[in-house]
Amino acid sequence: MLISALYLLSLIIILSYTTILFFVAQFKKDNSIIDIGYGIGFILTGYTLTKLFPGELTMSPYSSFLFILIFIWGVRLSVRIYLRNKGKEEDFRYRTWRNMWSRKGHLYFLARSYLQIFILQGIIISIVLLPYTVSLARHKTYTSGILLGLALWVIGFLFEAISDKQLDRFIKNKSKNNTTIMRTGLWKYSRHPNYFGESLMWFGIASIAYVATGSFIVFLSPLLITYLLLKVSGVPMAEKKWEGNNEWEEYKKRTSVFFPAIPKKVS
Repeated sequence: MLISALYLLSLIIILSYTTILFFVAQFKKDNSIIDIGYGIGFILTGYTLTKLFPGELTMSPYSSFLFILIFIWGVRLSVRIYLRNKGKEEDFRYRTWRNMWSRKGHLYFLARSYLQIFILQGIIISIVLLPYTVSLARHKTYTSGILLGLALWVIGFLFEAISDKQLDRFIKNKSKNNTTIMRTGLWKYSRHPNYFGESLMWFGIASIAYVATGSFIVFLSPLLITYLLLKVSGVPMAEKKWEGNNEWEEYKKRTSVFFPAIPKKVS
């Protein structure tokens, strides 16, 4: 019962937040602001949960630790996307949707944007945040099992942070590069090492939450984020941009799509 109430409250908090972001986005004519607000949404919801929920809700060492990991991840992600998008036009994905939806009228564009971008994102955040939410309602005494989850999170964080840094440096110096495709560093072993790192981090967080709560529901979080990265908004949208590019097609044949692996030899 407590878990259900906590989840419902987290959903209300995050949907209120994404609704505010929707109005800001319409004022700025830039729906990609949701990407900047994504990481912050986890932090805001997690913090607010412990302040608004009535009763004797207290953070255990597990939930406090999970919040710290989520805070570090969320701040890095939001700051990185803000700096990447600063001074630029709306991201090509959202611009494509804007052009497509606007053909059916402004009201259709507003409704589709609100529901598909902002509300849907809020629902996703509420599910991905489940390890933290469940840890607030149910927790055990400390056990060393937390170390495995922490190791997964650290490896995932390093993969995401380092590969993002390598990609940002490559894009910044693209005029000096002899290629349009990033194929060095961690990108030599995976076409999407940042997405792999993201998935691994949430499996680490869910593992810690499982040790704390004994609830398998926490694994809905990494399973959902991994599915979205592999099948919906991550890999498919990123790779569609490069379809037909000869360098990309060669890179694609040699390099693992997600899990890091030694590049294949192509004759």
